[in-house]
Amino acid sequence: MEDSLLTDINIIFGMSIFILLIFYRLGIPLVVGFLLTGIIVGPHGLGAVTSVEQVETVSDIGVILLMFTIGAELSIKDLWEMRRSVLIGGSLQVVLTIVTTYFLAMKVGMSAPSALFVGFLISLSSTAIVLKQLQERSEIYTPQGGISLAILIFQDIVTVPMILVTPVLAGATDGFGSSLPVLLLKAIIIITIVVLSARTLVPALLYQIAKTRNRELFLLSIVFIGLTVAWITAYIGLSLALGAFLAGLIISESEYSHQALGNLMPFKDMFMSFFFVSIGMLLNINNVFENFTWLLYMALVVLLLKATVSGAVTYLLGYPFRTAILVGLALGQVGEFSFVLSKAGLDLGLLDSTTYQSFLAVSIITMGATSIVIDLSPRVADAALKAPHIPERMKQGLYSANLAPGKKEEELKDHAIIVGFGLNGKTISRVARETGIPYIILDMNPETVMKERQYDDNICFGDATDVLILEHVSLEKARVLVIGISDPLDTRKIVSLAKKMNPNIYIITRTRFLKEMAHLYEIGADEVVPEEYEISIEIFARLLDKYMVPRDQIDKFIEEVRADGYKMLRSYTTEVTDTEKICASLPGVQMITLNVEIDSYIAGKTIAETGLRNKYGITLLAIQRKEKVIPNPDASTVLMVNDLCIVLGSAEDTSKVRRLFKSNYILEP
Repeated sequence: MEDSLLTDINIIFGMSIFILLIFYRLGIPLVVGFLLTGIIVGPHGLGAVTSVEQVETVSDIGVILLMFTIGAELSIKDLWEMRRSVLIGGSLQVVLTIVTTYFLAMKVGMSAPSALFVGFLISLSSTAIVLKQLQERSEIYTPQGGISLAILIFQDIVTVPMILVTPVLAGATDGFGSSLPVLLLKAIIIITIVVLSARTLVPALLYQIAKTRNRELFLLSIVFIGLTVAWITAYIGLSLALGAFLAGLIISESEYSHQALGNLMPFKDMFMSFFFVSIGMLLNINNVFENFTWLLYMALVVLLLKATVSGAVTYLLGYPFRTAILVGLALGQVGEFSFVLSKAGLDLGLLDSTTYQSFLAVSIITMGATSIVIDLSPRVADAALKAPHIPERMKQGLYSANLAPGKKEEELKDHAIIVGFGLNGKTISRVARETGIPYIILDMNPETVMKERQYDDNICFGDATDVLILEHVSLEKARVLVIGISDPLDTRKIVSLAKKMNPNIYIITRTRFLKEMAHLYEIGADEVVPEEYEISIEIFARLLDKYMVPRDQIDKFIEEVRADGYKMLRSYTTEVTDTEKICASLPGVQMITLNVEIDSYIAGKTIAETGLRNKYGITLLAIQRKEKVIPNPDASTVLMVNDLCIVLGSAEDTSKVRRLFKSNYILEP
């Protein structure tokens, strides 16, 4: 028996490695690879694995670990900040999908309990697949990424009551009313015990164990807590999965949650692979071939149903039509938690073998199509927005009229437009406000806009990829456009559109990766700030600081690296400004703007008296004094407080001369 199981495990691992390597190259979700492994080695395939029941027993550990990690990863604080999207968006998506699926299932002759249970299965999406795709596309922190994450979090949470209700649903025609209160009472008791343990017993126990600094002891303790709570819930008539989830919640409220997750993740991934393989073993591939057209049709129905519901919910939350389409298509597949539920439903008689086989096939098809659907979703959204029958009012979002900018369009002139109100947008708008620069902010999160409008009426709701929105914020009259969003596709679209509408606007944009810079410069960006590059500069600056390198020398290094690095990065673009051509033809030369501060050394002195040219080798190109610009000032020109001086010189010389413009700087003899 033991030799047989060991042989089967080795076969599963070997086949998984082979298939997953191919799937990785093709960009197909690895979950589908595990399912295919089970199909191939299972009894309906090659029949290479004989210990099917033992493999299913091992896979149950994967379910326990999965539910445990979900509970441990939940942060009450994060959930509270996302409460509107999680509670309203998630609940609407789940309920509407269940109701729609219920009526469709009833139409084809299912019983009420089975139809409702199928609604449970279809309502859940794949957290693992969707988040992986969003991470690879750098869209986690985009509007579509945020709302997708919120809905997925709610789906993960609602799985727990679904698991709890499934046994009751199986006996819905016999004692439904009496058994449900008993189960709820048991659940309340165990949850109360969990809450008390999370606040007192478990933190104290883990503290004593953590003091030993013994990794093995800590790991065993975490596993013991998880299995104990799971066993208790199963013993009193609830599910193992519910207990594992509650055990994870106990750990999440302690300071040891990250260490626990780090230790358990490899085990969770390994055992979950067995779970998906065991699901694949149950799929009769002959049935798929015989009914392939019908199964493909059903998979398409599921994708369209879920995309429509998820998109509608996103739109009801106030997001633009384009974001609603992106979210809907991202959440169109059936999720991994549905497999957990489906096995329980099969065992309890809520699904017959034929329906179960169809569900497995449809789920695998929708999972396999996810990466393709998400890749195509921007094109689908753009095509939908161009449809003539969709009103412009609808494209902007449900609440766009109530979140218009505080300033009227005709008042906006020579202003800065800030796209995105994340960390970058907040910082830039604060500086603009303090320095008196006119600005307006565009953001696509209606909740953020509603909240911030209490403090700043310069923020408004809108999608900057839309021509009408850019016209509304007077892009043609703006001086600068700052793009602070993390969506690379939308960033490209905004840059291209803005440059066509106003060729003279100066565009500053961020990008996460250096490889994005070339295209952004080509389509019209004037300055591209790569996060990778700036992070590397910050790291080496802190490194030098730890080695006690003087701060002025660190600043000099930073300026030199930025001057050389950005000159290299700007080589991506084929078109540069005249100033850039001058600086590029003079190696080591840079142009900067300096402000004459109160009580600075040069305030009140003529240019000749400051020695900028003779002593420091700096050329003063122009002075902006309030609304007046003084080009090519002569040596007798007096520098006044708050003058903006545009100077040209080497990186080393400009670094030295900065201090002359600072307040209370004492000139060294």
